[in-house]
Amino acid sequence: MPEPDSAATKTARISSMEANHMPEVTDTYLRRQLENRRDTLKAAITSGAAPAPCRQILQEVDSAIDRMDRGTYGICDVCHDPVEQERLIADPLVRLCLDHLSVEEQRALERDLELASQIQRGLLPHKSARVGDWRVHYHYKPAGLVSGDYCDLIWPAGEDGRLVFLLGDVAGKGVAASLLMTHLHAMFRSLVGAGLELDKLFDVANRVFRESTFAGQYATLVCGRAGNSGELEFVSAGHPPALHLTQDGVQEFAATGLPLGMFSKGSYAVRRIRLDPGDSLVIFTDGISEARNAAGVEYGVNGLRCAAEKKRGSLPEELIAACVEDYQTFASGVRQSDDQTLMAVHRAN
Repeated sequence: MPEPDSAATKTARISSMEANHMPEVTDTYLRRQLENRRDTLKAAITSGAAPAPCRQILQEVDSAIDRMDRGTYGICDVCHDPVEQERLIADPLVRLCLDHLSVEEQRALERDLELASQIQRGLLPHKSARVGDWRVHYHYKPAGLVSGDYCDLIWPAGEDGRLVFLLGDVAGKGVAASLLMTHLHAMFRSLVGAGLELDKLFDVANRVFRESTFAGQYATLVCGRAGNSGELEFVSAGHPPALHLTQDGVQEFAATGLPLGMFSKGSYAVRRIRLDPGDSLVIFTDGISEARNAAGVEYGVNGLRCAAEKKRGSLPEELIAACVEDYQTFASGVRQSDDQTLMAVHRAN
């Protein structure tokens, strides 16, 4: 008798079932992935440089392409229901759904997910940072073992440089979204070092992301630079509104462009503001604003705005803690269904 599911396996299954924002995996995309693998394997085998297992893998790839031709690709060999889409993206050779993996296979998947979670968390910056007059603090809580939320801080190269902050959200959930999150991390780490202006940086990022992902995949993102004397510039690619907390109240700033990867060409306007001492800019993913209570009522941007407004002038650690406590109290008793990330960029007195 199979052993009971572990927490990690249950999390993986829940994440797959909940991926209601996952775009449909197209045969064209998966066929291209399989054909590229087949060509690489054949070249390695022909040259004599391939290890022995390559021939077996080539047979599996050929079998997968044959199943595509027969219209049975992506169907579980046991129950004949569709295999989870994000698992097909991660491994196009998958032939069994989660429910029909052996105990050994389930344990292997658990180990892979735990390792992926460790790697992903290793990419996160320190929760608190200080550069000159700027202080930054964030809260990051995945809905499962891995997350599609993207959060990073890039330190200035010199004393007169600008701190770069990024916060984003890849469409979908689970493993596939987490893979694209790491892709965003590597891409922006490379692009920021090129010294491009923010609008040009986003033009390049959009094109690269569009060309390196399958059709229908996209990400919302805020990227900003905190300069000297309280000057701050940022671009928001389809992301929820940023909240500017001042002594006089809270101002919302809407997105300045479309999500990355949605179209091959996009226009990204740069918003420039000034933060006086004690002011903060709060950015967040929709896992917070779309959190619901037991009655099904959404927390909303207004809920976060009200919580943040009460802590105007506070240090970012206090501001974030108060906001997190507020929306978690609001959604008490309801299981978290989406990744949640919240960041405050604060100008110290």
